[in-house]
Amino acid sequence: MHATDIQTLRTLIAKHKRYDILFGIIGLLATLVGVITLLALFIDLVMGGYGRLTPEFFTNFPSRRAEEAGILSAWVGTILVMLVTVAAAVPMGIAGAVYLEEYAPKNWVTDLIEINVTNLAGVPSIVYGLLALGLFVYILDFGQSILSAGLTLALLILPVIIVATRESLRAIPVAIREAAYALGATRWQMVSDHLIPYSMGGILTGVIIGMARAIGETAPIITIGALTFIAFLPPLPGTIDPARNMPAGPFDWLFSPFTVLPIQMFNWVSRPQAAFLENAAATGIVIIVATLAMNALAIWLRYRIRKNIKW
Repeated sequence: MHATDIQTLRTLIAKHKRYDILFGIIGLLATLVGVITLLALFIDLVMGGYGRLTPEFFTNFPSRRAEEAGILSAWVGTILVMLVTVAAAVPMGIAGAVYLEEYAPKNWVTDLIEINVTNLAGVPSIVYGLLALGLFVYILDFGQSILSAGLTLALLILPVIIVATRESLRAIPVAIREAAYALGATRWQMVSDHLIPYSMGGILTGVIIGMARAIGETAPIITIGALTFIAFLPPLPGTIDPARNMPAGPFDWLFSPFTVLPIQMFNWVSRPQAAFLENAAATGIVIIVATLAMNALAIWLRYRIRKNIKW
């Protein structure tokens, strides 16, 4: 190679390195914009609502007096709705992903299903609310209840769980499948004893990220009729249900009226009094902390599970 060719090659490599550095700087700046914006909003919420984060704020019902108002019914309703969401979305999401990845034949029907699942992850949440209003509230007659809300959010996060589970299954080396078949395992034994345990870190990450999205959703919950003011809790099994004056059954709470944290925050933001805006800021802190905690849990679980896996 001539000296001129070597010099040209060095110049070209140096030019590409400059492009790499420039792209890295642009990517870092883009990341910092999002992080700094979130940090600024969170600091503004903390400054506006930190004073209301007292034990009474979590144990009091909403009230027309801002100083006495709390989020008891909202956080209890959020937990119950999330329980229904997990119970409905996780089994369906994992089962659907396993079928599409390991059992479904490769034809145009499967391709159509895969395209729709991917597209559903980007559908606006209000569309799910309208679907749930017609299906769960009116056709199935579940009413404006915890069950309807949980199933609505389950539909919302179902594509996220399916996509995350499929990506986790694809990350398992083909040698694991071949070794299981070589030892005489059936397809179900291979999936249940090897693929799902090895991919559990990614599956749990997808589930928790989906739940973190669902916990802050407002539009579909408003659409199906969540209450903006509620001063009672769903009836516990075995206690007297005030609405019917008789002991509540084990699943009566599923059909109880409800509210959730984003709805309670929306209610207080719409009021002109400064004290209610302080309550809304405190509720926003609770929602953001819960979301960040769930994402941190997903990262920790993924790290622990992958660390303990022995290929």
